[in-house]
Amino acid sequence: MAPTKISQTKPTAISTRSRALMTHNENAPHITKGIDKLNKIIRGKRKADCSPSKDKALKRSALGDLTNNVKNVKKITVQAKVLPSIKITSVKTVQKPKQNNENLAPPQAPVLNKITTRASVHNKQVPHCPNQTAVKPKENTGLGANTKKRLSNEFEKSEESLYASALEESNDSTYFSAKTKPTTRSSKSPADNTITILSDEEEKTSSLSFVAQQLQTKLNLGNHDVPPGVADYDKENWDDVHQVSHYAMDIFNYYKEKETQFPVGDYMDRQVCLSKWMRSLLIDWMVEIQESFELNHETLYLGVKLVDLYLDRVTVSKEMLQLVGAAAMFVASKFDERIPPLIDDFLYICDGAYTRRDMIRMEINLLKVVNFNLGIPISYRFLRRYARCGKISMPVLTLARYILEFSLMEYETISIKDSLLASASLYLALKMRKFSGWTSTLEFYTSYKINDFKNIVVLLNRLISKPAKPQLMTVRNKYSHKIFFEVAKTPALKDEDLF
Repeated sequence: MAPTKISQTKPTAISTRSRALMTHNENAPHITKGIDKLNKIIRGKRKADCSPSKDKALKRSALGDLTNNVKNVKKITVQAKVLPSIKITSVKTVQKPKQNNENLAPPQAPVLNKITTRASVHNKQVPHCPNQTAVKPKENTGLGANTKKRLSNEFEKSEESLYASALEESNDSTYFSAKTKPTTRSSKSPADNTITILSDEEEKTSSLSFVAQQLQTKLNLGNHDVPPGVADYDKENWDDVHQVSHYAMDIFNYYKEKETQFPVGDYMDRQVCLSKWMRSLLIDWMVEIQESFELNHETLYLGVKLVDLYLDRVTVSKEMLQLVGAAAMFVASKFDERIPPLIDDFLYICDGAYTRRDMIRMEINLLKVVNFNLGIPISYRFLRRYARCGKISMPVLTLARYILEFSLMEYETISIKDSLLASASLYLALKMRKFSGWTSTLEFYTSYKINDFKNIVVLLNRLISKPAKPQLMTVRNKYSHKIFFEVAKTPALKDEDLF
């Protein structure tokens, strides 16, 4: 992580959201006094010198005059919304009403102060006890005789409190304690009318369905055997909770299996109003959003994937293309960010070309098209996993990230599997830095050999070898900074030097 920077510039959209969150209580003046000091502290991020300045709010058209050719459009300004203050009312403790010996009818249920719930126990309404299980009412045949009693550990520890556990039944004869009686399951055979008692071990074996067995076999779950000569990265970091070494192999086996569920075809022929150049301009604009809002790289890759999936299924006009990109970044931010930007921020960077209603409707349509399935395997996650297992240095990994991010703007890469694209980017970065080639460790964890992505390496090398275009300079400027080791200035290789 980069060191924390102290900036005296104008607060950004992030600090505007902080102001909206910090000023929701109008009766707290001591909080508002520290807002100006808080806005001066901006979390340090790795940004390029040519990136959008914090002094000026980012708002521009993604496609120039192609999409935002709208006259007399009012500009939308981001305003902080003040949340109403919340008053917390106290909750009175439920007490058992005194019994009247003259009247043997059951007592009425006590009522909480302004907070009541309904529970179906013997077709009666039962009050809700905070932080406790359901209250068991008294039986109709007496004054609560033969009723299970359990003292509370948090409230009144007296005989007046009656609580029923989740295992208790209304009929006391069928109630038993889980500690005193073993857990068994009876199965009745229709042929001989015999009852078979299954043990705990047999119960676990029988509960494993056929689908789960097929999934375990297909995804190779639990198989962490590493062949000789391969560094066992997961075993070396077995006790590190941040590495999740117990499940990492299974997770990425599942990711590779799930890649086939999100295919992207050659949709540009069906998009009569769009072109490959317009898509490249849109992706460059989305990279600029990721930098300006200081979003995670996973958010950018997921947003680009959502754009391609939407364009593959829906025909879009050139006036609505920027709205698709903004909505995709908005949805991806909600999925990957801890504090996603507000909808007003995305409307502002579109320079007032769309309304709030347009953004919300596009968000709904986008989620319907992808069937609300946002757990899409992206190439950036594969690249980080492969670099860790291969113990790749940070400069080489950053160069691979530059190659992978630059490929987002190329239309020819949309149909390539993300795991293959990540492997090819890492291999090309190793060759450009003149390190060792594709080792047995990388071959094991990626499950790919050089011949599997040979053509992709050639394609990526030609992409970064092309002359820079003035309209598509965001990625090059970003990775030309010293924080990113100036990897964008690394000279490209010739095709004969790749293998």
